[in-house]
Amino acid sequence: MLGRTAANLFWLSRYVERAENMARLFDVGYRMSLTSRREGGAAEHLISMMQAAEVDEAFAEKHKVADIETVAHFMLFDQENPSSVYSCLEAARTNARSVRTAITTDMWESLNEAWLEYSQIKPRDVRGAKLLGLLQWVKQRSHEFRGALLGTILRDDGFSFLQAGNFVERADNTARILDMKYYVLLPRTSLVGGDIDIQQWTLILRAASANRAYRHVYHDRYRADNIADFLILRPEMPRSLVHCARNMQQNLESLTRMYGRTDSCHSVVDDLVSMVENTDMDQIFAHGLHEFLTEFITRNNRVTDALSESYNFY
Repeated sequence: MLGRTAANLFWLSRYVERAENMARLFDVGYRMSLTSRREGGAAEHLISMMQAAEVDEAFAEKHKVADIETVAHFMLFDQENPSSVYSCLEAARTNARSVRTAITTDMWESLNEAWLEYSQIKPRDVRGAKLLGLLQWVKQRSHEFRGALLGTILRDDGFSFLQAGNFVERADNTARILDMKYYVLLPRTSLVGGDIDIQQWTLILRAASANRAYRHVYHDRYRADNIADFLILRPEMPRSLVHCARNMQQNLESLTRMYGRTDSCHSVVDDLVSMVENTDMDQIFAHGLHEFLTEFITRNNRVTDALSESYNFY
């Protein structure tokens, strides 16, 4: 496969996942802002959400006030924000069009229809309940594309690049959602691992579509250490860090079998897997959860760089 084709498939999958994840992050920030009771708290939650997505500086350059309407437009519709849902869907469609013969008709139609419908939405018409409805729509469209991918495409090298992109982006998002809660919302280390507001933790689990699954595994009340364990170290949780890292590893192993060689990117992924497999929550809390998540995000970013170099994405 040409390096350019591999890159387009990898980033196509990342952009679809990122569109969904931006909707998830904004959903958390929005709902937390609605529950804030102290003055300035709503803006703080919205800003913390943008910090988690690393778009807060770009927002500050354009806007002086972080209210729901302004942040919603920036995160969902701003064409100058490369991480907005609008920009991600547009980029995903552009990548898909470039590799039209490497993806299935179902995949293309799912993505193309999502983009055409989203591009016709007028931001001023999306408020209140309609805003929450739009966030759900974005997640559903991402699920439809992922279903078309898993149900129709050949399990060849293209599939491996698509899946690698998906899990790199998903791992990044889960780490940022957790870091948003622990580091941005609760910066005092004395609070980490202590009694945390149940409503906020419910929103964090909700952002990862993990609330019902969490209650199935842990029958007791919401606890910070259990929630962190669930989103980091539980391999059966499809958005956990260990699940994503292992899937990256599996897809790179598939490429090794297909191409008959092992590249430097494999050792980078192996290091990422070791990071989440050779630890437990006691060690993570002792080291510092924010520090652990920051290191994970850094290593996860190296996977993309290593893949780009090994398979000539440039």
